[in-house]
Amino acid sequence: MTPREEKDDKTGSLFRMLEDKLELERKFGVDVVPTGKKNGASGVTPSPPGGEGRGEGSNAEESQPAELPPDASKADRLAAFNAEIADCHECPLGDTRINLVFGEGNPDADLMFVGEAPGADEDAQGKPFVGRAGKLLTKVIEAMGLKRSDVYIGNILKCRPPGNRNPKLSEIVHCLPYLREQIRIIEPKVLVCLGGVAANTLLQNDWAVGRLRGTFHDFYGTPLLVTYHTAYLLRNPAGKAPMWADMKMVLHKLGLPIPE
Repeated sequence: MTPREEKDDKTGSLFRMLEDKLELERKFGVDVVPTGKKNGASGVTPSPPGGEGRGEGSNAEESQPAELPPDASKADRLAAFNAEIADCHECPLGDTRINLVFGEGNPDADLMFVGEAPGADEDAQGKPFVGRAGKLLTKVIEAMGLKRSDVYIGNILKCRPPGNRNPKLSEIVHCLPYLREQIRIIEPKVLVCLGGVAANTLLQNDWAVGRLRGTFHDFYGTPLLVTYHTAYLLRNPAGKAPMWADMKMVLHKLGLPIPE
């Protein structure tokens, strides 16, 4: 591929991402994205794909499950949302998965990790990051002086792409509102994107992880840090030192002690 062709391909990719973003906003309303702010001004709750009787522009009260009281806890709201999307078949991955992998962790977490998509182990168990890469992530979290139960872990996609291929943009368009709703409910103080797919999806760009890491970005009011995926670290141990530097930045942002 010539440099001109490579540039055109990247430009086309950005336009496709923009088109998908606009389509997502059209489906769920232009004000559905979570602000991540702590003042309660979180905007309109998105209606997940497949929600019956929910037109565009639904307000927060309409998109809340009827049985939930207004003062429902984050844990109850996440559980209700999980039940609401558990049988999602908005894209073909709903027909090939074993389990929908909703996410796992502390509903009141200050720190939320976002990966790419479930793998074979995650698909089998219905839990995120439980394979080799997940075990390494657990070690990273513990090295930070935390436990897995202190944080929340999710993915861009809720279902495993066949053969662990990269997510398709059409799949992201259907699934991203689910992640956005989780972020809106949890209201983490810091988001950490593990790998390029998560970072490019939330930041709407095609930059490499090496270019994105080392500084905080903004996701609708929530600080977002990009670092290497732990699956990458299994293949490239040299990336562990830069990732640890990133985790120190996260701890500093959260006001937590930094282990030596």
